[in-house]
Amino acid sequence: MKKILTGRGRSGIIKVSEVAKTCIGKDVIRKMTYQESFLRFMVDCGVLTFGEFTLKSGRKAPYFINAGNYHTGAQLLELGRYYAACMEAHHVPVETVFGPAYKGIPLAAAAAMAMADQYHKDVNFCYDRKEVKDHGEGGMFVGKKLTDGEKVVIIEDVMTSGKAMAEVYPKLKGAADVDITGMIITVDRMERALEGTQSAVQAVYEKYGVPVYAIVTMEDIIQGIRDGIIPGKEHLDAMLAYREQYGVSK
Repeated sequence: MKKILTGRGRSGIIKVSEVAKTCIGKDVIRKMTYQESFLRFMVDCGVLTFGEFTLKSGRKAPYFINAGNYHTGAQLLELGRYYAACMEAHHVPVETVFGPAYKGIPLAAAAAMAMADQYHKDVNFCYDRKEVKDHGEGGMFVGKKLTDGEKVVIIEDVMTSGKAMAEVYPKLKGAADVDITGMIITVDRMERALEGTQSAVQAVYEKYGVPVYAIVTMEDIIQGIRDGIIPGKEHLDAMLAYREQYGVSK
């Protein structure tokens, strides 16, 4: 049987725009999508794990996303390429990528570099400070100075409650009348918030009018297990039960 490839080239880094990795599932050999490749990447990095985890919400979840396990230059480079691939796949208009302090800063930087490297689009990059700097160049923002009408895409890791958008939206709008064309996250958990029937992604769009695009969703994770893209068949029933209990429709 042909060996399933890990999605990495000789350098250990995948070029997402050139994903043509062999995927074997249900006796069908086909090209691996960038979403399937990203699932493999998360598992390889120890970011996506299965078991029983107590979330901040108190829910017992059968899987966990720990973005803190991206900790090498090679991983960050590859992660940036997946953010760029997601932006391109959804045709998100972008002039500047914005990284909310602190975790969003390296993510947005990696995404901007990947846009230049993969798609020859030299987009701007900026990030905010937690506190206004009162010396040197001063101000709240570092990098590209925002202007009215500028198309800005926010880069984040995951979205749990939508709190990040609540903090970032007024900051960006306070800097200039920018056009926030989207937010890119790694995983959409597709589950209801503690209150109401919407997910955080749905609530953000309804409140701010900003579409949120995920590299992968919980549905992709489930399908990845079913197709043998990633391990975890022993956790599939628990994943389906969790989706039934807490999930939302797309």
